[in-house]
Amino acid sequence: MSFHSTAAQLVTLAAEGEEHGGNHESLSPYVTGGASLVILLLLLWITTRFNRDR
Repeated sequence: MSFHSTAAQLVTLAAEGEEHGGNHESLSPYVTGGASLVILLLLLWITTRFNRDR
């Protein structure tokens, strides 16, 4: 597979993605952001529990 044919396939794939907009109907940005915030805060809490001696 040459560089030119690979690039042409990627351009075709990207053009098909524009039609759908890239967002799924069931994904809410507020739920996704809230869940990621909770996960990061949980990881921060776990990290601070293991570093009590510092």
